[in-house]
Amino acid sequence: MEIERKYLIHQLPNDLERYPCRIIEQGYLCTEPVIRIRRDNDTFELTYKSSGLMIREEYNLPLTQDAYTHLLSKVDGRLIQKRRYMIPLPNDLTIELDLFEGDLAPLALAEVEFPDEDTARHFQAPDWFGEDVTFSGKYHNSQLSKSN
Repeated sequence: MEIERKYLIHQLPNDLERYPCRIIEQGYLCTEPVIRIRRDNDTFELTYKSSGLMIREEYNLPLTQDAYTHLLSKVDGRLIQKRRYMIPLPNDLTIELDLFEGDLAPLALAEVEFPDEDTARHFQAPDWFGEDVTFSGKYHNSQLSKSN
């Protein structure tokens, strides 16, 4: 189960270079239900996500690089490329700050995953977070993957 909130970011923190950064490339084989392939640095996976906004089922399966490359040609829409910064928060939470590249730049989104719904509902976002778009499917990566 994935429980997360998502925010638009209009002003980046000044000290991003302090935090670990991952290079992510992902494409969607299907958006209803969501079936995604992802390269995360040197790790490859296939993901299924159920429908929903703040709470969704999520299953990840490992892929080989060859399998990922094979499935890449079957992606519908745009291949999403982004840099993900991992910024720690109190109470063992982490901000996943995504800076999109290519034609989605300069879009920046932050996601925070939670251990339970109550923690998610009572979360106080840092001052530098923008609009809470958790309940707008517009900013799901599966929607962003659809070519304009």
